[in-house]
Amino acid sequence: MIDFVKDVRLWFAPARVRDEGVTPDYRFSLANERTFLAWIRTALALIGGGFAVDQFLPDLRWAVRVAMAFALLALGAACALRAVNHWVQCERAMRRRGEDLPMSRFPVVLSLGVGLVAVGMVVVILLGWTTGR
Repeated sequence: MIDFVKDVRLWFAPARVRDEGVTPDYRFSLANERTFLAWIRTALALIGGGFAVDQFLPDLRWAVRVAMAFALLALGAACALRAVNHWVQCERAMRRRGEDLPMSRFPVVLSLGVGLVAVGMVVVILLGWTTGR
């Protein structure tokens, strides 16, 4: 818990990461930043998908549309938060000698969430859950 609080503090003061250990080869820090940006792009795509479901599928039943949109928006928000947390954890690990980069189950959770929403969309299409406009 203490490490998590320390990580959250570093979200808002990333220069303080430099206080830990030794500076790694800059290429590793840049690779970490590119990974962060990839997570952010994924988060933005999920958020955009959530808005698209809500705005461009008005013929779906309200509850179905809101559930799918909410699931995508929640996954996007979680992905954005996980991105910054993972960036900090990796940066800290690279600065400490001999420490492995952190492992995460989040990619599995994200994949399952997106897969469930996709299966839900297939079911909606096959069953034709529309308002009947």
